[in-house]
Amino acid sequence: KKANNFRATTDLRATLEHSAVIFVVVSTPSLDSGRYDHSQLDALMKEVKKFGIQESEKHFVICCTTMPGYCDVAQENLETYNYVVSYNPEFIAQGTILRDQSQPDMVLIGEGSQEAGDILEHIYKEHTVNEPKICRMSRTEAEICKISLNCFMTTKIAFANMIGDIVLSSGGKPELVLSAIGSDTRVGNKYLKYGYGYGGPCFPRDNRALSLYAADIGMPSDISIATDDLNKKHLTFQISEFISQHDPKDPVEFNTVTYKPGTTIIEESQQLAFAFGIARAGYSVTIRENPDTIRQVRELCGDLFVYEEK
Repeated sequence: KKANNFRATTDLRATLEHSAVIFVVVSTPSLDSGRYDHSQLDALMKEVKKFGIQESEKHFVICCTTMPGYCDVAQENLETYNYVVSYNPEFIAQGTILRDQSQPDMVLIGEGSQEAGDILEHIYKEHTVNEPKICRMSRTEAEICKISLNCFMTTKIAFANMIGDIVLSSGGKPELVLSAIGSDTRVGNKYLKYGYGYGGPCFPRDNRALSLYAADIGMPSDISIATDDLNKKHLTFQISEFISQHDPKDPVEFNTVTYKPGTTIIEESQQLAFAFGIARAGYSVTIRENPDTIRQVRELCGDLFVYEEK
């Protein structure tokens, strides 16, 4: 309310008249097929075209995750209306969104033109407080890059848990082995910890989407497929290992079952899937969570758990 240079509106005409650069951040959830649902983007472009051909060139910058090739189709859709479409996805994590926006490691620009890339690069240099690496490329290259980066993270997590399962089954300590592996600078310790598999609203779906796109163009994606398979096998191992080590009479308590502590998101949460697995095996499981998370879990799992609000 105190800002002099910020204004919010739900008036699309006012937005188009005011802005030469329009950042588009709408939801692109996953369909049952594993592909991204572009319907909100399609609906927005349909509305934009109702305002006709723009007198001066405008930049339509898509920031949400899309299937590779979509932004080129969007350019074809909007080109005669004097829009240049670029792709500029966000790399943000739940809980650190503002920091990730102001201090990104890398800014990815799938430029619709040299001028579009220059404009976006200038904007980021103005509003970031660090000096991120600016990576400029074509729209499709950037779309592939976006999901590929997350896929590398899923591969690293799945690898760490695979090694951890092997070490644990050999009577060893996973953290010792993984810490040593991560000490090599070619590997690094980030995302190389033993624990729950990956989940949440980004990693699993990006991994599947890359496999689907690769299949579309006749290319193999064995690593992404194996990563998804290993993530499921790790959960099965965790449940089996727990059951072998704990008496069914022992009560079990979880302080969080969201995919990531500090959030209320349970989408593909491996913590919740683990709790579900041992509860179905006959253990008494208590979940201590915030009211919103408990409501979501209760809707999904009913009275399988004992619930206590934090």
